[in-house]
This record gives sequence, C-alpha cells and structure tokens, in this order.
Amino acid sequence: MQVVETIKELLVALVPTDVLISWGLTGFIATVFENMPALKFHVSGRMHIGFVIIALNGSNHYAVYLQNGTDTKCLHDEVCFDELGELLDCHIS
Repeated sequence: MQVVETIKELLVALVPTDVLISWGLTGFIATVFENMPALKFHVSGRMHIGFVIIALNGSNHYAVYLQNGTDTKCLHDEVCFDELGELLDCHIS
C-alpha cells in the first residue's frame, strides 16, 4: 500500500500543521474504498465529524469522501494533490 503512504505524506507536507490540528485528525488507516487504494482518517471539525477518505482514482487524481455513520458523500472525484488541503479544510474546519 505504497499509494496510501504517499497520500499521507502529501497531506502532512502540504497542509499546515495548525490546520491539521484544527481538524482533530486521528487514526490513519490504509484501506480500499470503491476498489481504489485509500487513506481513511477520523476528524472532529466544526463542519464535519466522522471519517475522511482519500482514494487514488487511477488517473493521478484523488477522490475525496466524507463519511458519517452510514452516510458517505463524495466531495470531488478528481482532485489534484495540491488541492487536497484546501478542499478538505473548506468541509471540515
């Protein structure tokens, strides 16, 4: 699951530490979601409490989902790596 480690490294490198802390981010999990390798983690933000799933969609873009209980919402299915932090912050903080 090298892809998942790369997603995690990109997220940590591109999103300022204070923003990651504001999300209440915990528990990175390597998983498969919708047949794509994915990174799943829990957040406790102002606008979203639940899981975030970032999956490599196979075309060098990422699909981003918010999951709360049994409800899963696709935020975007073709996000570039440099847009991940801003997209997530707009929906979590």
